[in-house]
Parts: sequence; C-alpha cells; structure tokens
Amino acid sequence: MALMIIAEKPAAALKIAIALAEGKIEKKSYKGVRYYKITRGGKEIYIVSAVGHLFGLKEDAKGWIYPVFEISWKPIYTISKNAKFTKPYFELIKNLSKNIEEFYNGCDLDIEGELIFKNILNFICKRNDARRMRFSTLTKSELIKAFENSSEHIDFGLAEAGETRHFLDHYYGITLTRALTLAIKSAGMFKILSTGRVQGPTLKILAKREKEIMNFKPKPFWQIEIITGNLSAWHKKDKFWNVEEAEEVIKKIRGKKAVIKNVTRKEYLVPPPNPFDLTTLQIEAYKAFKITPKETLSIAQNLYTNSYISYPRTSSNILPSTINFKRILAALAAKSEYSEFANKLLGEKYIKPNNGKKKDPAHPAIYPTEEPPKELKGNELKVYDLIVRRFLSTFYEAAKRERQIVEIEIGGESFIVKGSRTIDEGWLKVYKRYLKTEEIELPQFKEGQTIEVGKINLHERETQPPKRYTPASIIKELEKRSLGTKATRSEILDNLFKRDYLKDTAIRVTNLGLKTVEVLEKFCPAVLDEELTRKFERELEEIREGKKKKEEVLNEAIEVLKKIASQFKENEKKIGEELIKAYKETMEKETIIGKCKCGGNLKIIYSKKTKKYFIACTNYPKCKINFSLPRGLPKPTGEVCQYCGYPLVIVIRKGKRPWKICINPECESKKK
Repeated sequence: MALMIIAEKPAAALKIAIALAEGKIEKKSYKGVRYYKITRGGKEIYIVSAVGHLFGLKEDAKGWIYPVFEISWKPIYTISKNAKFTKPYFELIKNLSKNIEEFYNGCDLDIEGELIFKNILNFICKRNDARRMRFSTLTKSELIKAFENSSEHIDFGLAEAGETRHFLDHYYGITLTRALTLAIKSAGMFKILSTGRVQGPTLKILAKREKEIMNFKPKPFWQIEIITGNLSAWHKKDKFWNVEEAEEVIKKIRGKKAVIKNVTRKEYLVPPPNPFDLTTLQIEAYKAFKITPKETLSIAQNLYTNSYISYPRTSSNILPSTINFKRILAALAAKSEYSEFANKLLGEKYIKPNNGKKKDPAHPAIYPTEEPPKELKGNELKVYDLIVRRFLSTFYEAAKRERQIVEIEIGGESFIVKGSRTIDEGWLKVYKRYLKTEEIELPQFKEGQTIEVGKINLHERETQPPKRYTPASIIKELEKRSLGTKATRSEILDNLFKRDYLKDTAIRVTNLGLKTVEVLEKFCPAVLDEELTRKFERELEEIREGKKKKEEVLNEAIEVLKKIASQFKENEKKIGEELIKAYKETMEKETIIGKCKCGGNLKIIYSKKTKKYFIACTNYPKCKINFSLPRGLPKPTGEVCQYCGYPLVIVIRKGKRPWKICINPECESKKK
C-alpha cells in the first residue's frame, strides 16, 4: 500500500515531489495531467494535485427562482463548461485513491486550501480524515519538515469555516443577483446586476464618498507667503477666511524688517517598518508601481509557487524567530543588488525584525526564501524587489532625522518656515527607493538675526473635497472595517467594476452604482448592512475555533435572506424601473465622447456586423458623420486633442497598455 499527497496546484505538486524524493522521480501522466511517484523511508508516495476547487456549489432545484437555500457540492466540471479541464484531475485522484493507505493534505494552509482538500477526501477518496502538512514556503527544507512533522488530522474547524463561507456567499450571491436581475426583467429589460454579502457594504462605502464629493461646496481662503532668499515662509495662522484680514496683514508687514524670532531643531527616530502582510504589500505595490491589488496578489502567488517568497495570503506582520533568517540573508547576499545590505546584517551578532501586532494563525508575514530567483522581469521583479527590501529593512536600525522650524517676525506678525533632513539613513538606505522623504535643509539661522524679504505673495485657494478612494486605499478601508478577507477584497472590487458600478483608478461610482445603493437602502437596507456582514465574519472565526456550528450560522443567514427576498418581491417592479433608468443613464454617459459640429452628440457604437466599435452622431440619419476606431474597448476621456480640438478616447486592449487617441483621422498628431 502507498501514501498520497494532494497539492492545491500542479506546480506545488512538482515542488513537493522534488523535495521529498530520496531517489528518482517517476513522472507519470493521465489524460495530460502530470503526477509523480517517489519513495521515501521505504514507502511509495504518489503526489497529485487539484487545480484549485474541484467542487462547486449548485442549487438542487431548477429555474431562476429566489431565495435559494437547497444547494450541495457537485464536481465543478458538471456545473460549468469553463471547468471541463478539471475532470481528468478528478478522475486521476479517484483511480489512484483505491489503493492508497494514507492521505496527506499538501494544499495551501488556509480556509480555501483546507476546504479544497476536505471535499476531495470526502467525495472522491471516500475518507473522513488525513494527515496535514503545514508549510509557509515551498522550499525543499520546509517541505521535508512539513512532511516529517505532519499533524495526525486535518483542521476540521478551518474546513468547516471554509464550507460555511461558501454556503453564505452562495446564498447571498444567488438570491441577491437574481432579485436584482428579475426586478429589472419585470420592468421590461434583461441585464444581470449583482450584489453580495460584502459587495453591498463595499459599494455603499464608495457611494457615500461619491456623494460627499458631489455635494461638496468649496470655501475660499487666503494664505500669505513671504520669500526670503531661496526659502518660503508662511503666515502662522495658515488660512485666512476673510480676504480683508489677509490684506490688512500685508499692509502691516510691507517694508518692515524680518527678524528670526525662534529656531527649533529637533532630532527624532523613524523606526523600521513592519514586515508585509498581504494588505500592506498591495498598498505599497500600488503606491510604488500602480499595480492593482488583484494583480499584486496574482504576482505574489506566482512568486510563492516558484519558492521565491512565503505564502502571501496572510494577515500577519510578524516574522517568528523559528525562521532561519541567517540562511535567507546568506542567499540574498549572493545577489549583487542586495549583497551590501545582507552582508551588513550577517556581520551582526544578533538580529531581530521590527514585528508588528497583527497575527494570522496559519502563516507568518511575507518574506523572501533562501531560494532567490535567477531571473525575473517586469512586475514580478518589481514586487519581488519590494518584498526583499521590506524584509531587509525590518532588521535595520532606526533612521535618525532632524525637523527644523524657524519662526520669523515681521511687524508683529509671525511666519513659519519648516525643513527636515536625514542625519543617519538606517533602514532608509535599503528602502528609500519606495519612500518619498523630504530633504529641506535650512540655513543656520540665529535668533535675533535680520533677514531680507524679497516678495510678499497673497494666494487665493479653495478647500478641497474628500479624496477619492484608489484600488489600494479601499482595500485598506475594508480591512479596517473587517469586511471581506485578505484574499477576497481585491476580487470584490473587481466585480464592482465589471458590473458598471465603478469606473477609473481614482474610483468614481457611476450613476448605476449610486442608484443601486439608493434603491437597496430604500427597499432592503439589510443588503448594505456592514454590521451584519462583520457579525458573520466573527461567527466564521468562531466556527474555526470550534465555538460555533455551521448550521447555526447558516440558519441565521437564511432568516435574513428570506426577509430580504420578501421585500424585493413586494417592490419588484418599482426597483426594476429605477434601476433600468439608472443603467440607461450610466451607459449613455459611458458612450458620449463629445459634441458634434451639427449640435448632436458623438457616441461610441458597437457594430454586431463588423464586431468593431465606431463613433457616429446621435442625429443620424440627418448627420452622417462617423469615425472608425482601432480594435479594443473604447471609453470617453472627457478630454480634447491639443492639436485639432476633436475628442480623445482611450482604447483598452487585452495584455497591452491603454492607448489614448484622437478620433480625427486627419489630426496632426497622427502624422507625427
């Protein structure tokens, strides 16, 4: 009899086979699916893989009805045509499992990995328990340790929490999506709209910010600046809300001597950053490279699968002392770009990372492994470098900075000039390429010193509306509010964009998004209830800890959704009519690019015949003006061409950078 290790992905299965084999690896194939046979400790071991989830939830009843609570696990290839490729993985595990004595869970150590394995074990292998390999990297040393020290049982609490989450999300997803879609259908149009357990509250947060921006009334204020040499000093009061008051101050100081009243120089320490958890990695990658949170997670997952970094789906910013830091540093020292920093740390007797306080029961913070890549390119290289430099900087000493404040008095009025400089770089030397540190060193002023005033400027400004969320800052906001999970937040945001609720990187909520929130608040506010969503998240954690049962949480969700469904059905046509109106207005705004010379609107139109987009006037057939467009998805920019004044559109092409073009074929920009 033999053992079987089931990995979550094919690349992980190969890594496990290479790590554990004590002799030759037998590479085998079943209908194009690779698996491996090795020996270790005199035992035969088969190493196979899933390709993510091999099972999905499907409702037992047929037809587009809601609410839906009768659902069960089915092989995912029977649910979706797009999942047909999973069938040979399913069959391979089924065939091999007949002669297996003991099973090992080699899937990722998280809520999804445990559920993926448990479903395979229960429904394909017809077993109830297995051993659990626990690892945070796919390096040889850690995989051997994980196999030899495997626990006797899988984590049933983790698996049940995962199953409960899937049931909850399926209940909500199907019920609410069908309720919205059927409401629109009842009003005479078919358009799939969706919302969900976390999607609804997320859209509400974004819609609230959008309304704050829309309703914002700017308030004018004035600031007084004096120029002395190469320095600018600003009135201590900062904002004057009355222009007459500001002008009186200028009259008072004009022609008067400027005297240094006070000089303050204060040194302070800037501690090194905490190690990366997934959210802070996503935020930093967006800030440094404008890589979206979803893409950052995808890149980090690839780096993990290739053994270059530890498991990225972690909420911990703590690196435990059990990690062999010296071995990792020795590997990084062999790479020229990190050798200076790694060798410095290797030369120290004792090193300790500046750990944070966020914990994850399964995984430590993200860190590079002792198997650095030989070559990376593009965004993978950028994200890897960011992770390595963050890791190295956590071991460095604090940076020493100096803050300088000089108070200047003119005619009894005080002006302030500020400066700052780095005295000792410390960890900044490693990480400074990803930080913006202000370096303004002021002259060595002395109290009582007289200085010349070159110019006096009165600046008129306005208060600014709240900043728009970016893909990174909304992820941070969701974490702060305990909505969603570290692994799902970027996917939730992506779905809101796909449903035309959101647009742009400085996130704007479309008219459809705003109206959807308005309609849901009016007819069924529970869909948008943050506290209800947080409550379910807490209960999932209690299931994981064995304090609560799956049935208890699901029964509670069923009662909530029954009430929501009832509210929808009572107001189905009203909801549909309001949403159709909002959808049409949104699509109109998304396709109008500017005014035509005849007074009509120039609109983006899709031709079913040519399967291409083009631009035509809304006054057709009276006005026959039209413009062709290159292949891709065109969007209005609201901008006009600097050369000819025609509207500009942006064309989005798969796998390529967005392309901003003028619609005028005779434009000078095209000749250039």
